[in-house]
Amino acid sequence: MPDCIISMKNLTRKFDDFIADNSISMDIKKGELFGLIGPNGAGKTTLLKMLSGQLEATSGSARVLGFDPSKESLNVKRYIGIVPEIEMPPSFLTGVEYLQYVGLIRNLDDIDERVMHWIEFLDMKDVQNVPGKDLSKGTRQKLMIAAAFIHEPKLVFLDEPFIGLDPLYQKKIKEHMIKYLDDGGTIFMCTHILEIAEKMCTIISIINRGGIVSTGTPKELIAKDKTLDSAFLRLIQTEDKPSESEK
Repeated sequence: MPDCIISMKNLTRKFDDFIADNSISMDIKKGELFGLIGPNGAGKTTLLKMLSGQLEATSGSARVLGFDPSKESLNVKRYIGIVPEIEMPPSFLTGVEYLQYVGLIRNLDDIDERVMHWIEFLDMKDVQNVPGKDLSKGTRQKLMIAAAFIHEPKLVFLDEPFIGLDPLYQKKIKEHMIKYLDDGGTIFMCTHILEIAEKMCTIISIINRGGIVSTGTPKELIAKDKTLDSAFLRLIQTEDKPSESEK
């Protein structure tokens, strides 16, 4: 489809005998806020890493912005933004220096203007010259979010973006994400915060044991339940229930 920004076909990743993601096939369209939810160890971060060019697939294929992330990872990384599962801005750089560095490697013309926009937007002026090693977990997370969006990419991968943020900054980031989508961006988000997924995502996939259990709009997923939490628990518990052959 012409508006498909991510495409997966039988995408699989193994670590020795362990299958982290098993034969995943789906398409994600431009302008969607795609949410991937699942228990710990279900395969969320592994899938995100394969699609963002950080980890090669064992088998199957994927296209991200028209590129194969296993073979053209640099091209993928050039056009996307990433907030990793663990915030890791360089410990020896200040917040301003880190964002300037990101701007330099991405060849941005108006680096200082973009840096100060994010410093002010996320209220980091008081700590902008503090080395990364001395910043709080929440401030480091804000820096990673700023770095992911600073070059206005077409696609952003967010792995637990709200972890470590208080409600004020969660609200600010959600507002920016909505504006980003309105401007034509696309988001792939892994999250454990089901309330946010239910309210914000246009499409959600539930993953368990490396396989996709169910995919649909929030409204479709909760058709039999009052909340996404209830639907999630029902689907995961059904999936985990042993079959007659396993008993």
